[in-house]
Amino acid sequence: MTKKNSWKVAILPGDGTGPELIDAAMIVLDEVRKKFKIDIKTEFGEAGLNCIDRYGTNLPEKTVEILKRSDCVIKGPMTTPEGAGSQVSAAVKIRKMFELYANVRPAKTMPGVSSLKPGIDLVIVRENTEGMYSGLDFMVSKDTAIGIRVITREGSRRIGKFALDLAMKRKRHLTIVHKGNVLKVSDALLKDTIMEVAKGYKSVEVDDAHVDAMAQWLIKNPEKYDVIVTENLFGDILSDESSMIVGGIGTGPSANIGNGYAMFEPIHGSAPKYAGTGKANPVATIMSMKMMFEWMGYDNAAQSIENAVIGSIKKGVKTADLGGKSNCTEVARAIALGIK
Repeated sequence: MTKKNSWKVAILPGDGTGPELIDAAMIVLDEVRKKFKIDIKTEFGEAGLNCIDRYGTNLPEKTVEILKRSDCVIKGPMTTPEGAGSQVSAAVKIRKMFELYANVRPAKTMPGVSSLKPGIDLVIVRENTEGMYSGLDFMVSKDTAIGIRVITREGSRRIGKFALDLAMKRKRHLTIVHKGNVLKVSDALLKDTIMEVAKGYKSVEVDDAHVDAMAQWLIKNPEKYDVIVTENLFGDILSDESSMIVGGIGTGPSANIGNGYAMFEPIHGSAPKYAGTGKANPVATIMSMKMMFEWMGYDNAAQSIENAVIGSIKKGVKTADLGGKSNCTEVARAIALGIK
Protein backbone atom coordinates (compact mmCIF):
# COMPACT_ATOMS: atom_id res chain seq x y z
CA MET A 1 0.00 0.00 0.00
CA THR A 2 1.28 3.50 -0.84
CA LYS A 3 1.91 5.67 2.21
CA LYS A 4 -0.46 8.64 2.44
CA ASN A 5 -0.50 11.82 4.48
CA SER A 6 -3.83 11.04 6.15
CA TRP A 7 -6.00 7.98 6.65
CA LYS A 8 -9.63 7.23 7.40
CA VAL A 9 -10.13 4.08 9.47
CA ALA A 10 -13.53 2.51 10.16
CA ILE A 11 -13.90 0.89 13.58
CA LEU A 12 -16.43 -1.92 14.14
CA PRO A 13 -16.51 -3.00 17.82
CA GLY A 14 -18.66 -6.10 17.18
CA ASP A 15 -20.20 -8.48 19.72
CA GLY A 16 -19.38 -10.06 23.08
CA THR A 17 -15.89 -9.02 24.15
CA GLY A 18 -15.46 -7.03 20.93
CA PRO A 19 -16.27 -3.55 22.33
CA GLU A 20 -13.81 -3.84 25.23
CA LEU A 21 -11.11 -5.23 22.92
CA ILE A 22 -11.61 -2.33 20.53
CA ASP A 23 -11.53 0.13 23.45
CA ALA A 24 -8.21 -1.41 24.47
CA ALA A 25 -6.83 -1.21 20.94
CA MET A 26 -7.86 2.45 20.71
CA ILE A 27 -5.70 3.23 23.75
CA VAL A 28 -2.70 1.96 21.79
CA LEU A 29 -3.82 3.52 18.49
CA ASP A 30 -4.07 6.96 20.13
CA GLU A 31 -0.56 6.61 21.52
CA VAL A 32 0.89 5.48 18.18
CA ARG A 33 -0.63 8.28 16.13
CA LYS A 34 0.60 10.81 18.73
CA LYS A 35 4.14 9.43 19.01
CA PHE A 36 4.62 8.92 15.27
CA LYS A 37 2.54 11.95 14.19
CA ILE A 38 0.28 9.89 11.93
CA ASP A 39 -2.94 11.54 10.77
CA ILE A 40 -5.60 8.88 11.30
CA LYS A 41 -9.27 9.77 11.57
CA THR A 42 -11.56 7.06 12.94
CA GLU A 43 -15.28 6.54 12.47
CA PHE A 44 -17.23 3.95 14.44
CA GLY A 45 -19.91 1.74 12.93
CA GLU A 46 -22.30 -0.98 14.08
CA ALA A 47 -22.07 -4.55 12.85
CA GLY A 48 -22.57 -8.08 14.13
CA LEU A 49 -25.27 -10.15 15.78
CA ASN A 50 -26.28 -7.20 17.96
CA CYS A 51 -27.60 -5.42 14.85
CA ILE A 52 -29.99 -8.08 13.54
CA ASP A 53 -32.97 -7.33 15.79
CA ARG A 54 -32.69 -3.59 15.17
CA TYR A 55 -31.77 -3.51 11.48
CA GLY A 56 -32.60 -6.97 10.14
CA THR A 57 -28.99 -7.41 9.10
CA ASN A 58 -25.58 -7.80 10.73
CA LEU A 59 -24.12 -5.16 8.41
CA PRO A 60 -26.44 -2.11 8.30
CA GLU A 61 -26.40 0.18 5.26
CA LYS A 62 -25.14 3.13 7.30
CA THR A 63 -22.15 1.00 8.32
CA VAL A 64 -21.54 0.07 4.69
CA GLU A 65 -21.38 3.80 3.91
CA ILE A 66 -18.81 4.29 6.67
CA LEU A 67 -16.72 1.47 5.20
CA LYS A 68 -16.93 2.89 1.69
CA ARG A 69 -15.56 6.27 2.76
CA SER A 70 -12.71 4.72 4.76
CA ASP A 71 -9.31 3.38 3.66
CA CYS A 72 -9.50 0.29 5.85
CA VAL A 73 -11.32 -1.16 8.85
CA ILE A 74 -10.39 -2.50 12.27
CA LYS A 75 -13.01 -5.06 13.22
CA GLY A 76 -13.70 -6.57 16.61
CA PRO A 77 -14.89 -10.18 16.90
CA MET A 78 -18.51 -10.78 15.95
CA THR A 79 -20.96 -13.59 16.64
CA THR A 80 -22.25 -15.33 13.52
CA PRO A 81 -25.68 -16.99 13.71
CA GLU A 82 -25.73 -20.66 12.74
CA GLY A 83 -28.27 -22.83 10.97
CA ALA A 84 -29.99 -22.95 7.61
CA GLY A 85 -31.30 -19.60 6.45
CA SER A 86 -29.19 -17.54 8.84
CA GLN A 87 -27.10 -14.64 7.60
CA VAL A 88 -23.51 -15.06 6.54
CA SER A 89 -21.03 -13.34 8.83
CA ALA A 90 -20.39 -9.63 8.59
CA ALA A 91 -16.72 -10.44 7.97
CA VAL A 92 -17.57 -12.53 4.90
CA LYS A 93 -19.83 -9.76 3.60
CA ILE A 94 -17.03 -7.20 3.95
CA ARG A 95 -14.49 -9.52 2.34
CA LYS A 96 -16.74 -10.00 -0.67
CA MET A 97 -17.75 -6.34 -0.87
CA PHE A 98 -14.14 -5.16 -1.14
CA GLU A 99 -12.63 -8.30 -2.73
CA LEU A 100 -10.33 -8.88 0.23
CA TYR A 101 -8.93 -12.02 -1.30
CA ALA A 102 -5.86 -12.55 0.91
CA ASN A 103 -6.29 -13.52 4.56
CA VAL A 104 -2.88 -13.18 6.21
CA ARG A 105 -2.40 -14.90 9.58
CA PRO A 106 1.08 -14.82 11.14
CA ALA A 107 2.17 -17.18 13.91
CA LYS A 108 5.34 -16.13 15.70
CA THR A 109 6.94 -17.17 18.97
CA MET A 110 6.89 -14.32 21.50
CA PRO A 111 9.16 -14.13 24.55
CA GLY A 112 7.20 -14.77 27.72
CA VAL A 113 4.45 -16.73 25.96
CA SER A 114 4.39 -20.51 26.20
CA SER A 115 5.10 -21.96 22.75
CA LEU A 116 5.28 -25.50 21.38
CA LYS A 117 8.81 -24.79 20.12
CA PRO A 118 11.18 -21.82 20.02
CA GLY A 119 11.90 -20.02 16.77
CA ILE A 120 8.49 -20.37 15.10
CA ASP A 121 7.88 -17.60 12.56
CA LEU A 122 5.43 -18.50 9.81
CA VAL A 123 2.53 -16.93 7.95
CA ILE A 124 -0.53 -18.65 6.57
CA VAL A 125 -1.96 -16.98 3.47
CA ARG A 126 -5.53 -18.13 3.01
CA GLU A 127 -7.56 -17.52 -0.14
CA ASN A 128 -10.48 -15.55 1.20
CA THR A 129 -13.22 -15.44 -1.42
CA GLU A 130 -13.64 -18.96 -2.82
CA GLY A 131 -13.49 -22.55 -1.57
CA MET A 132 -16.17 -23.95 0.72
CA TYR A 133 -17.01 -20.47 1.99
CA SER A 134 -18.42 -19.31 -1.33
CA GLY A 135 -21.94 -19.43 0.13
CA LEU A 136 -23.16 -22.18 -2.22
CA ASP A 137 -24.56 -24.31 0.58
CA PHE A 138 -28.14 -25.50 0.24
CA MET A 139 -30.71 -28.28 0.58
CA VAL A 140 -31.54 -30.24 -2.57
CA SER A 141 -34.19 -32.31 -0.79
CA LYS A 142 -35.45 -32.61 2.78
CA ASP A 143 -32.73 -35.18 3.49
CA THR A 144 -29.80 -33.96 1.42
CA ALA A 145 -27.62 -30.86 1.62
CA ILE A 146 -24.90 -29.84 -0.82
CA GLY A 147 -22.02 -27.44 -0.34
CA ILE A 148 -20.11 -26.43 -3.47
CA ARG A 149 -16.37 -25.74 -3.29
CA VAL A 150 -15.26 -23.16 -5.84
CA ILE A 151 -11.66 -22.89 -7.06
CA THR A 152 -10.84 -20.66 -10.03
CA ARG A 153 -7.65 -20.17 -12.00
CA GLU A 154 -7.71 -16.41 -11.43
CA GLY A 155 -8.34 -16.79 -7.69
CA SER A 156 -5.47 -19.27 -7.44
CA ARG A 157 -3.15 -17.07 -9.51
CA ARG A 158 -3.95 -14.01 -7.42
CA ILE A 159 -3.42 -15.67 -4.03
CA GLY A 160 -0.30 -17.46 -5.31
CA LYS A 161 1.27 -14.17 -6.41
CA PHE A 162 0.41 -12.54 -3.09
CA ALA A 163 2.02 -15.41 -1.14
CA LEU A 164 5.11 -15.45 -3.35
CA ASP A 165 5.57 -11.69 -2.99
CA LEU A 166 5.34 -12.12 0.79
CA ALA A 167 7.85 -14.99 0.73
CA MET A 168 10.28 -12.73 -1.16
CA LYS A 169 10.22 -10.34 1.82
CA ARG A 170 10.76 -13.16 4.32
CA LYS A 171 12.72 -16.43 4.16
CA ARG A 172 11.91 -17.21 0.51
CA HIS A 173 10.14 -20.48 1.17
CA LEU A 174 6.56 -21.19 0.07
CA THR A 175 4.52 -24.30 0.87
CA ILE A 176 1.31 -24.96 -1.09
CA VAL A 177 -1.23 -26.89 1.00
CA HIS A 178 -3.94 -28.89 -0.78
CA LYS A 179 -5.69 -32.26 -0.89
CA GLY A 180 -4.99 -33.12 -4.50
CA ASN A 181 -4.99 -36.87 -3.91
CA VAL A 182 -8.74 -36.70 -3.20
CA LEU A 183 -9.89 -33.38 -4.69
CA LYS A 184 -8.17 -34.27 -7.93
CA VAL A 185 -9.62 -31.51 -10.12
CA SER A 186 -10.13 -28.44 -7.92
CA ASP A 187 -6.93 -28.79 -5.92
CA ALA A 188 -4.95 -29.69 -9.03
CA LEU A 189 -6.08 -26.35 -10.45
CA LEU A 190 -5.01 -24.54 -7.28
CA LYS A 191 -1.62 -26.21 -7.00
CA ASP A 192 -0.73 -26.17 -10.71
CA THR A 193 -1.70 -22.52 -11.09
CA ILE A 194 0.44 -21.42 -8.14
CA MET A 195 3.33 -23.56 -9.40
CA GLU A 196 3.06 -21.80 -12.75
CA VAL A 197 3.17 -18.38 -11.10
CA ALA A 198 6.17 -19.51 -9.04
CA LYS A 199 8.23 -19.97 -12.20
CA GLY A 200 8.68 -16.20 -12.11
CA TYR A 201 10.14 -16.36 -8.59
CA LYS A 202 13.38 -18.30 -9.08
CA SER A 203 14.77 -17.39 -5.66
CA VAL A 204 11.78 -18.80 -3.75
CA GLU A 205 11.89 -22.46 -2.75
CA VAL A 206 8.43 -23.92 -3.43
CA ASP A 207 7.09 -27.22 -2.13
CA ASP A 208 3.66 -28.65 -1.35
CA ALA A 209 1.90 -30.82 1.23
CA HIS A 210 -1.46 -32.46 1.76
CA VAL A 211 -3.54 -30.66 4.35
CA ASP A 212 -3.77 -33.64 6.72
CA ALA A 213 0.01 -34.06 6.63
CA MET A 214 0.47 -30.34 7.21
CA ALA A 215 -1.75 -30.54 10.32
CA GLN A 216 0.78 -32.91 11.88
CA TRP A 217 3.93 -31.21 10.52
CA LEU A 218 2.85 -27.92 12.08
CA ILE A 219 3.03 -29.69 15.43
CA LYS A 220 6.20 -31.66 14.78
CA ASN A 221 8.32 -29.17 12.82
CA PRO A 222 6.64 -25.73 12.77
CA GLU A 223 9.99 -23.93 12.73
CA LYS A 224 10.69 -25.28 9.22
CA TYR A 225 7.92 -23.28 7.55
CA ASP A 226 7.84 -19.74 6.25
CA VAL A 227 4.82 -18.86 4.07
CA ILE A 228 2.01 -21.40 3.68
CA VAL A 229 -0.63 -20.75 1.02
CA THR A 230 -3.91 -22.63 0.78
CA GLU A 231 -7.62 -22.39 0.05
CA ASN A 232 -10.26 -20.96 2.34
CA LEU A 233 -11.39 -23.83 4.59
CA PHE A 234 -7.95 -25.40 5.00
CA GLY A 235 -6.46 -22.00 5.81
CA ASP A 236 -9.11 -21.28 8.40
CA ILE A 237 -8.36 -24.51 10.27
CA LEU A 238 -4.57 -24.48 9.95
CA SER A 239 -4.27 -20.85 11.04
CA ASP A 240 -6.08 -21.60 14.31
CA GLU A 241 -3.72 -24.53 14.82
CA SER A 242 -0.68 -22.38 14.12
CA SER A 243 -1.88 -19.77 16.62
CA MET A 244 -2.22 -22.42 19.31
CA ILE A 245 1.33 -23.65 18.85
CA VAL A 246 2.67 -20.16 19.62
CA GLY A 247 0.51 -19.44 22.65
CA GLY A 248 -3.18 -19.45 21.78
CA ILE A 249 -5.72 -17.65 19.64
CA GLY A 250 -5.78 -14.78 22.13
CA THR A 251 -2.56 -13.61 20.50
CA GLY A 252 -3.55 -14.39 16.89
CA PRO A 253 -3.88 -11.37 14.56
CA SER A 254 -4.99 -11.28 10.93
CA ALA A 255 -5.27 -9.03 7.92
CA ASN A 256 -7.73 -9.30 5.02
CA ILE A 257 -6.14 -7.58 2.06
CA GLY A 258 -7.42 -6.62 -1.38
CA ASN A 259 -6.44 -4.10 -4.00
CA GLY A 260 -6.53 -0.80 -2.13
CA TYR A 261 -8.62 -1.81 0.89
CA ALA A 262 -8.04 -3.99 3.95
CA MET A 263 -9.68 -5.26 7.13
CA PHE A 264 -7.78 -6.11 10.31
CA GLU A 265 -9.23 -8.38 13.01
CA PRO A 266 -8.26 -10.91 15.70
CA ILE A 267 -8.78 -14.50 14.61
CA HIS A 268 -10.67 -15.49 17.76
CA GLY A 269 -14.41 -15.34 18.37
CA SER A 270 -16.53 -12.93 20.39
CA ALA A 271 -16.58 -15.05 23.60
CA PRO A 272 -19.84 -13.54 24.90
CA LYS A 273 -19.57 -15.32 28.26
CA TYR A 274 -16.51 -13.18 29.04
CA ALA A 275 -18.05 -9.88 27.93
CA GLY A 276 -17.58 -7.20 30.56
CA THR A 277 -15.33 -9.33 32.78
CA GLY A 278 -12.00 -7.85 31.66
CA LYS A 279 -10.66 -11.34 30.93
CA ALA A 280 -10.41 -10.89 27.16
CA ASN A 281 -6.87 -10.72 25.81
CA PRO A 282 -6.36 -7.58 23.66
CA VAL A 283 -3.05 -8.74 22.16
CA ALA A 284 -4.60 -10.27 19.01
CA THR A 285 -6.57 -7.10 18.29
CA ILE A 286 -3.58 -4.85 18.99
CA MET A 287 -1.29 -7.02 16.84
CA SER A 288 -3.90 -6.86 14.06
CA MET A 289 -3.60 -3.08 14.32
CA LYS A 290 0.16 -3.53 14.03
CA MET A 291 -0.50 -5.27 10.71
CA MET A 292 -2.57 -2.25 9.67
CA PHE A 293 0.38 0.06 10.20
CA GLU A 294 2.58 -2.29 8.15
CA TRP A 295 0.00 -2.20 5.35
CA MET A 296 -0.05 1.60 5.54
CA GLY A 297 3.74 1.67 5.22
CA TYR A 298 4.57 2.76 8.77
CA ASP A 299 7.03 -0.01 9.57
CA ASN A 300 8.57 1.85 12.53
CA ALA A 301 5.18 2.29 14.18
CA ALA A 302 4.32 -1.35 13.54
CA GLN A 303 7.59 -2.55 15.06
CA SER A 304 7.05 -0.28 18.05
CA ILE A 305 3.70 -1.96 18.73
CA GLU A 306 5.22 -5.44 18.56
CA ASN A 307 8.09 -4.39 20.84
CA ALA A 308 5.62 -2.89 23.31
CA VAL A 309 3.50 -6.05 23.33
CA ILE A 310 6.57 -8.19 23.98
CA GLY A 311 7.76 -5.75 26.65
CA SER A 312 4.49 -5.84 28.55
CA ILE A 313 4.41 -9.64 28.48
CA LYS A 314 8.00 -9.84 29.73
CA LYS A 315 7.01 -7.60 32.63
CA GLY A 316 4.18 -9.98 33.48
CA VAL A 317 1.39 -7.64 32.41
CA LYS A 318 -0.81 -10.21 30.68
CA THR A 319 -4.26 -11.72 30.89
CA ALA A 320 -5.12 -15.03 32.53
CA ASP A 321 -4.96 -17.06 29.30
CA LEU A 322 -1.23 -16.26 29.17
CA GLY A 323 -0.74 -16.98 32.87
CA GLY A 324 -1.10 -13.40 34.09
CA LYS A 325 -3.43 -11.51 36.41
CA SER A 326 -4.00 -8.27 34.48
CA ASN A 327 -7.27 -7.30 32.85
CA CYS A 328 -7.84 -6.21 29.27
CA THR A 329 -7.50 -2.48 29.91
CA GLU A 330 -4.40 -2.86 32.10
CA VAL A 331 -2.65 -4.81 29.34
CA ALA A 332 -3.54 -2.14 26.76
CA ARG A 333 -2.28 0.66 28.98
CA ALA A 334 1.00 -1.17 29.58
CA ILE A 335 1.44 -1.66 25.84
CA ALA A 336 0.66 2.02 25.18
CA LEU A 337 3.33 3.03 27.71
CA GLY A 338 5.85 0.96 25.73
CA ILE A 339 5.26 2.78 22.42
CA LYS A 340 8.53 4.55 21.54
